[in-house]
Amino acid sequence: MSEEATGGQATRNDEDHAVPPDAQERPEDRLAHAVRVAEQALIEFEIAVETFRVEVENFSRLHHQKLGPMYARLDELDARIAEARAARSGDAEDLRRAREARALVQPMPGVDELFHDWMDGDGLSPEAAAMLTDRPVSAPRRVRPSEEARRLYRELARKAHPDLAQDESERKRRDAFITRVNAAYALGDEELLERLAEEWEAGPASPETRLSESEELYARLEWLSQRKELLTAVARELEESAIGAMLTMAPDDPDALLDEIAEQLLAKVADRERELAGLVE
Repeated sequence: MSEEATGGQATRNDEDHAVPPDAQERPEDRLAHAVRVAEQALIEFEIAVETFRVEVENFSRLHHQKLGPMYARLDELDARIAEARAARSGDAEDLRRAREARALVQPMPGVDELFHDWMDGDGLSPEAAAMLTDRPVSAPRRVRPSEEARRLYRELARKAHPDLAQDESERKRRDAFITRVNAAYALGDEELLERLAEEWEAGPASPETRLSESEELYARLEWLSQRKELLTAVARELEESAIGAMLTMAPDDPDALLDEIAEQLLAKVADRERELAGLVE
C-alpha cells in the first residue's frame, strides 16, 4: 500500500470519527448530569435515614412496653431501700439520699399521659379494652418493617420522591403521596404499600426532565448539599441516641437484645427485693 493511499485512508477515518460541533457535550450538560447523580444519591441516603428512623421509633416503643415496667420497679425498690436505711439509722445523710431516691421515681402521670395511646377514634383502643376486661393483650408490633415492606418503600421513594419534580404542582403531588408512603412504612403495612405502588403507576406520567440553565443547576446543587448536611445531622442524632446505639449493637436481631436486657433487669430486681427484705425484717 502506498504512502499516499495510507495517508488518504487515515484522513477519511478521522473525518468519519469526528464529532460534529453541535453534538459535543456542553458544560450545562455535564452540570445537569452531576445534579441528577447528586439527586439520586440524596434519595438513597434519605431512604436509609428514614428506614433507620422508623426502626428507632418502633424499637423505642417496644423497649418502653417491655422494659419500662422493670425500670420503674427498680427505681421504686431503690427508693424503698434508701428509705428503709434512713428509717433504721436516722442519719441526716441517709435521709437526704432517701429523699433523692424517692424524687427519681417516676411521678404519677397526668390524665393526658395516663391515657396516651389508650384512646382512638372509637374510644378505648383494643389494647386498653383488653386490659380492662382481662382479655389477652395483643403482642406489640414487630420491631422493624418486613423485608418486603422495605423493598416496596425503597421503590416508591425512588420513583415518587419530591426532589424529582420539575415544577411546584408536581412537587406538591409528590409530597402528599410520599407522606402517605412514609405513614404506611412506619406501620410496616405491606398491603397498603402495594396499593400505593399500584396507585402511583396508574397516576399521571411524570414530566420529562428539562434542561436547566447553569445558574439554576448550581443553585440546585447547593440545595442538595444543604439537604445532605441536614440529613447527616439527623442520622448522627439517631445513631447517638440510646435506642439508636442499641440498634447499632444488634442490627440483625434487636428482639434478642431486648430479651438479654430484660434478663439483666429481672436479675437486678431480684437482688433489690432480697436487699429490701433484709432491711425490713
